Amino acid sequence: MKKILLFSLILFSLSSCYKEYYGRVYQTPCDGNCNTNYTVIYKADTVPINSNGYYEIEWDGLNYFQIQGKLSDVNEDYVINKIPLVSANFDSDYWVLFDTLNFSVPMYSYLGWFNDQSMNTPISIGPYTYTMKDLIALHPPYNIVGYQIPKHFCFDCPYAPTIVGSKSKYNYSPTQNVLLDNEMVGDTINIFIETWFNTDIGPREIINDEINIVII
Repeated sequence: MKKILLFSLILFSLSSCYKEYYGRVYQTPCDGNCNTNYTVIYKADTVPINSNGYYEIEWDGLNYFQIQGKLSDVNEDYVINKIPLVSANFDSDYWVLFDTLNFSVPMYSYLGWFNDQSMNTPISIGPYTYTMKDLIALHPPYNIVGYQIPKHFCFDCPYAPTIVGSKSKYNYSPTQNVLLDNEMVGDTINIFIETWFNTDIGPREIINDEINIVII
């Protein structure tokens, strides 16, 4: 009886690490142990996190900082020609308009406006109030993680979320440069990172990270 019970436990353990898709059995990407570790780099130095959970960057003339990551290795099912099927997807709530006007939008996750339809959320800029759709029609704003929404962007198209955001794919050390200038001193920036372990068919694990940065 004990041997039967032990054998059943082993089978259950193995089945939890394998899943069947389209008639093929796949391992889970990291045997359930996928992890991410992101750090903030400015002027080649690692920026420490303060007691309030914020990274403080003292602007010193260099107009960008970096987010650098370290990802768990995936199982061999998800490595093709020595290339791991992983992707780090970056977004932020901070935008630049007309090269000099900066503004933030209410966002709480990677591509947050697609999750809760907040493209129509009012955004106050000086004495005026706009929505993101208004601003895009006026002048395509630039997100500080390195992408711009085109003027005739199709918000309702199913592919819309796939072309928004910046991506670092197929490597275990994703790196993203983030725009920084003197206009941002005194502001708080929120960086959202959605990391995919397996970008192809089969089981996928997604980890969401948020980095909060104060420019001083």
